[in-house]
Amino acid sequence: MSDFTYNEFSYFHENMEEWNIESAVPNVRRFFVTVDGLRQLSGLRWGDGDAEMVLLHGGAQNAHTYDTVALAMTPHSLITIDLPGHGHSDPSIYPASAIASHAIDIARALEQLIAPPRPLVGMSLGGLTALLVAHARPDLVNHLVLIDITPGVNAEKARHITDFVNGPRSFDDFDTLLARTMQHNPTRTESSLRRGILHNALQRADGSWVWRHQQHGTSELEAPDTGDLWEKLSELSMPVTLLRAMGAGSVVDDEDEAEFVRRLPNATIVHVADSGHSVQGDQPLVLAALLEHVLEVI
Repeated sequence: MSDFTYNEFSYFHENMEEWNIESAVPNVRRFFVTVDGLRQLSGLRWGDGDAEMVLLHGGAQNAHTYDTVALAMTPHSLITIDLPGHGHSDPSIYPASAIASHAIDIARALEQLIAPPRPLVGMSLGGLTALLVAHARPDLVNHLVLIDITPGVNAEKARHITDFVNGPRSFDDFDTLLARTMQHNPTRTESSLRRGILHNALQRADGSWVWRHQQHGTSELEAPDTGDLWEKLSELSMPVTLLRAMGAGSVVDDEDEAEFVRRLPNATIVHVADSGHSVQGDQPLVLAALLEHVLEVI
């Protein structure tokens, strides 16, 4: 793929064909917002009009992880944001797992991007970031949706994820990168993983490939320090939904779910069958339907 040219908007037909989505492709454009000095966050704006919902991805992912979900939710207007140091967003001076810093950046971005409050959806690292945003800025968030994440995450539960993303820092060719990704995601189609890599990796001048989140020479991804997040979760005033993946690879266990309910008795808990940690990749149509329900009940 030495003569490869990346066009991030040229793959939507593949998402739609794979999942039998028949709606027209909405207007999609990339945006950049300043959050600190000259530092910018980037993301994708789906559809026209005010955004109805904002979605944050997991560690080592990017805003395109929600492409199939956003296409299935057409004509709803959505925003998907690249976390700092991911996708097309500038890195911060803090580590990749610094959720407190990420939350400040996301709040500053939301002030510019939405007519608040709006539902905030976060998966994994993005979910813990979203929880902090909801706690500190309830004026921005009227419903928090957490995808396969709770404050009970720890290094051991996330080991299978961090071992993968902290693997080789570069790959000699695309096929080597694809083969390793397929080995880590045996339930996904090759076409979906190929598409995901093209959104999430860069080809260097010498032909080698590097993950976008590693291009800045940032620290390895680690399970975040959740600190007092259980306490912050229990103090939230807006509705909260936990979507728990029930397949191999989930980082949420029965103990986490029980503590979640103990802390927030009125929370909505949804079990997503046949899904690993990245529900948006394994069950995007189920996730789209669940998120549409959130919009309906607000």
